[in-house]
Amino acid sequence: MSGTSTTGSLDRRHFFFAGSGVALAVLLLGCHGKENRDKFLLRVAAGKGDLDIRVLFKAAGIRPTGYEVSYSEFAGGNLVVEALNGGSLDYGGMSEIPAAFAAASTIHSFRLIAVLNGDVNNQVILVPKGSRIQSLRDLRGKRVGYVRATTTQYFLIRMLESVGLTWSDIQPVAMGVADGSAAFAQGSLDAWAIYGYPIERALATEGARILQTALGFLSGNYLIAAHADALRNEKKVAMIRSYLEITRQGFNWAAQHQDQWGAIVASEIGIPVDYMREEYRRRSANYTLGPITGEAMASLQAVADVFTRVKMIPEHVDTRSLWDSRFNDLLEREA
Repeated sequence: MSGTSTTGSLDRRHFFFAGSGVALAVLLLGCHGKENRDKFLLRVAAGKGDLDIRVLFKAAGIRPTGYEVSYSEFAGGNLVVEALNGGSLDYGGMSEIPAAFAAASTIHSFRLIAVLNGDVNNQVILVPKGSRIQSLRDLRGKRVGYVRATTTQYFLIRMLESVGLTWSDIQPVAMGVADGSAAFAQGSLDAWAIYGYPIERALATEGARILQTALGFLSGNYLIAAHADALRNEKKVAMIRSYLEITRQGFNWAAQHQDQWGAIVASEIGIPVDYMREEYRRRSANYTLGPITGEAMASLQAVADVFTRVKMIPEHVDTRSLWDSRFNDLLEREA
């Protein structure tokens, strides 16, 4: 697995939250030496931009206590699923789309334990500077980049359908984020379905234009997953519970300090702060981490059904088996 890795600090003297802290303190009793310390490691997937939890924790003055966190960076939820399937992650986030494809797979290495609801206007179809494409209908016959098994594939299908087009009416080009960014900058794509910080970079440095945001096409649900083995491990469950708590605290801080947080994110990804402020101005919602609900479960099933209908998932799948609501008692409380 590729990616950058950083590790948080271990502090046995004090805890942010009494409940999780006490549980971890009990588990730590009798643990001695490097071999035992390594058992108190939570392997977490990290994103970029305003979903980079490492930067968020630092900005908000938050840190995991009583255990270490090792972060690996991923460009998309499909890669998080691959890492979970490979056993190299305990905890990671993804959109509904990788989860839907995972439900159709014979490998079910993880369970969905929480729902992060947030912005969908940071997922868009971009067109290059000077493009004559003015509407979704103009995508007919055009080369459109997207990231396979992510929100971009899903909202592109739904956007095309909304104007009477199908997948076969365009020239879809599946590529990773880095390759898509290079192809778009070089003029090899007529349009690019993409998410997150590459949007702001393309707007800031290449004069790109947003053709359509995903508002009305995506639910805004981003799913938090834990490896099935971690959920069978008492120590890992205690760490995950603590990590969910401080993650909620971090997103609450970001919502209350948007100007400060936007400036930090802009600096991290190397774009002018005005572009970050523009993204925040047009965002559909702030990020909030909450429990598993019937609505969230129905939304994931609906996504899977769309992919089944267009034959990208070969037959009907039941996504209910992916959910694990054991942390709902924590997530239903006011943060």
